[in-house]
Amino acid sequence: MEFLRLGIAGSEIPVVRESGVDFDLRPIAREIDGFFLANDGIQRTREALAAGTLPKSPMSSDARVGSPIARPEAILCIGQNYAAHAAETGDPPPVQPILFHKHPNTIVGAYDNIHRPRDSQALDWEVELGVVIGKRARFLGTVEDALACVAGYVVSNDVSERDFQISQSGGQWSKGKNSETFNPLGPVLVPADEVDPHNLRMWSRVNGEIRQDSNTADMIFNVAFIVHHLSQYMVLEPGDLVNTGTPQGVALSGKFPYLKDGDVVEVGIDGLGTQRQVVVAAPR
Repeated sequence: MEFLRLGIAGSEIPVVRESGVDFDLRPIAREIDGFFLANDGIQRTREALAAGTLPKSPMSSDARVGSPIARPEAILCIGQNYAAHAAETGDPPPVQPILFHKHPNTIVGAYDNIHRPRDSQALDWEVELGVVIGKRARFLGTVEDALACVAGYVVSNDVSERDFQISQSGGQWSKGKNSETFNPLGPVLVPADEVDPHNLRMWSRVNGEIRQDSNTADMIFNVAFIVHHLSQYMVLEPGDLVNTGTPQGVALSGKFPYLKDGDVVEVGIDGLGTQRQVVVAAPR
């Protein structure tokens, strides 16, 4: 079962895909968002599918694919969570999760364009496993409690502008992480009980050439640890997104050129789908 949102930006329709068939979720859900997830939306969807009460989606097969979750309240990101990626940036592996935030308006659909910001010369890709929170996580007691708070998983591209992030940072990474379109998400949200988040192959390509090829098993801090850890410092709300870090193979390593206008970026995670974006200059 896969959840997705189809239609023009700002007017997407919630859909559930089962055995290759798209069903309209609107009889039971206004949106795929924190309210839906917190109120047993995934289970209610399963029951509706079993009962045959959901009509087929009216959306055409070529409809735009939006982000599979409506705009979250928070996007929390873990930096340098793969030892080889930390090494390629010249840093030792972290001993605690490194946290930074992205603005919710960075999220776009899996096939939307990436807008290269004005004066950007160091645009980079980062395939990541995205964790969507389904229950409030506050001072969790165990890592098992943490996994119970996860609604599902998505493919996330943590697009970064490295010059903004490093040379112009002022000591923080946020300038290089928060430009519009800097977090393509999806195409689908897959329920947590259908995914083993600790053993997923992930990869990226630029213009058809492989860049990253790794597995979530190589994370320094796994999903359960991350959610438990974050809950000791903040309250995670249903619908929030947690990006869990990227493996080696980014342009920051010096092994590959940074992105330029016209480049095609593809990122994917086994079982969660594939994204494709074209880099374009940001509108003036």
